[in-house]
Amino acid sequence: MVTSPDQPTPVLTVTGGPPAAGPSGVLAACDGSDGSLWALERAMTEAELFRLPLYVLAVVNPSPVGYPPGMAELVRESVEQLVESMADGLRRSVAAVQRARSRPYEGELALHVVLGNVIEVLLAAAVTQHTLVVGTRGNGGFNRLLLGSVSTAAVHHAACPVLVVPPPPAR
Repeated sequence: MVTSPDQPTPVLTVTGGPPAAGPSGVLAACDGSDGSLWALERAMTEAELFRLPLYVLAVVNPSPVGYPPGMAELVRESVEQLVESMADGLRRSVAAVQRARSRPYEGELALHVVLGNVIEVLLAAAVTQHTLVVGTRGNGGFNRLLLGSVSTAAVHHAACPVLVVPPPPAR
């Protein structure tokens, strides 16, 4: 990501825990989908408005059903590559949103890539936050749903206010 001297360089925590130790802020879920990029842009606006830090969280779930005994060691390298790919995608997502904004986001910004179940990690991270911002649909592939499973879970179970960002109107 290209940053100017007056723009903060985001902190990236890979496979660390979700943002919990820092001050309460705006938490944006980002999976690289269009919906998550629209939500990220809105999260930047919210963080600026309330003068709060912005935490951008990507969650990698390399095996939704788990591995048979003994297989975890064999797939460690693949998981590491998947996490690094997600971290690179997260950096590129933030950079793309920054380029598209009329004025770049200049507040405190931290990026987090965490291994685990997307909904569980997101809900745990939201406990200490001011606001959780999510898109209506991500990379889940169920286009018939108005809200994705992550945004639906967030609305029903998050411990903080949730802002669900719809796609922009068609032009």
